[in-house]
This record gives sequence, structure tokens and C-alpha cells, in this order.
Amino acid sequence: MKPIKALLFDVFGTLVDWRTSVAREVQAMAAHHGKTVDSLAFADAWRAQYQPSMEAIRTGREPFCPLDTLHRKNLDAILPQFALDGLDANARAELNLAWHRLDAWPDVPSGLARMRPSFRLAPCSNGNVSLMVDLARRNDLTWDAILGAEFARDYKPKAVVYLASAAAFDCAPAETMMVAAHTSDLIAAAALGLRTAFVARPDEYGAGGPGEARPRARVDVAVASLTELADCLANGGRGSLNLPD
Repeated sequence: MKPIKALLFDVFGTLVDWRTSVAREVQAMAAHHGKTVDSLAFADAWRAQYQPSMEAIRTGREPFCPLDTLHRKNLDAILPQFALDGLDANARAELNLAWHRLDAWPDVPSGLARMRPSFRLAPCSNGNVSLMVDLARRNDLTWDAILGAEFARDYKPKAVVYLASAAAFDCAPAETMMVAAHTSDLIAAAALGLRTAFVARPDEYGAGGPGEARPRARVDVAVASLTELADCLANGGRGSLNLPD
């Protein structure tokens, strides 16, 4: 097998804790306006609009637009459910930037730092470039490039997103590893010849939620953290895989 030269990373859920980060921002915004809100339920409702909003673009019914634009449409759609439809345009624009202020999972900065000397690293996310840059600056994540949906002008799991990201590094698919906490992402990448690494994030949606503790399909590597992935790759892809029960 060809050696791995580049690692591509899913971001939302895999590298950053979107749920509690968005809930924090929603709670602060509501309090500033004298409102009360179930902030975790709000975060879940906002995220639930994520995949449906991209489908019209993936199917070609609508032209590509960046995720910030979709997030804002989705925000406007759910505000009435939480009696927050009175927020003005400035407040909505500020709340939409919650996705630019997500916190990384604790293992992420050190795990990426350990892998960067040996591999080219880039996000392969549905997030737009400015969003990825803000998350990198907030969480001290050092990338070699910002790739993914805005670069490819389409949304995962469309093939062009993975293939364009690999090609940007002059890598064949087999020289590229997709790293994600979502089996569906890895299935799509593997179908194109990319290598795959699953990172367990069972608490992505909170305790008892649908976050994946184990991959639901065959992958090349399955680990519990990015630091464990760094160990595994340093050992030639071998090592103990201590996944959560």
C-alpha cells in the first residue's frame, strides 16, 4: 500500500464540540435580551437543519453557497420555535458567528501538533474557509491548507470534496487518510480509495445521544482520540485501539 502523505479531517463533532459551544453562545445571547431558552435543545434544533439545508445544493437544485449562509437561513427558521424571533438582524448575525467560536475537544491541538511533522494536514469540512480559519485561530490548530466544501464548491459526501482535497496536496486517494467521527463520512471517502481513521466522539450530542463510540463499517484505523491516532500512525498503523464501550 502507498504510504500516507496527507490527513484530512472532518471538523464539526470530530475536532470541535459544536453542541455545548453553540449552547453557550445561545444562552449568552438570550440572557442579553432578557430571554430564557433551553440552549442545548436550541443547538440540537439548529444542527438538525444542517444536512437538509445542504441537500438542495448537493442535488443541483440550488447553486453553491457557503455554510455561513446556510447556518443563517437555518437560524431564522428555528428562532420562532424558541420564542426568539424578535431578535433583530444584528443579533442574528452575531449569533450566527457562534459556529466560528466553537471549542476543540481537549485532545485535538496536541494530537494535530504531533502528526504535523510527518503528514500534510487540512480540514475537509463542510464549513467555509473563514469559519475554518476562525476555529483554527481560536483553538491553536495549525493547518497546511484549508480545504473542503468551499474549495470544491460542493458539500460532503459528494466525491469532488474528498478528491479535490487530496489532489490539492498532489496526493492520490490511497496516499490520503480521511479522519472523522462519523462512519458515513468515512464510507464515502473509502469508496473513492482514501484510507480511513475513525475517532470516537460518543458525547458529540451529549451523554446517551447518537454520537458514535465505534465505527459502523470497516475502517483502516479506529481510535478514541487524536493523540491515540498519532501513536497509531507513528507505529505504522498498529497499536491498541481503546475505544469506549
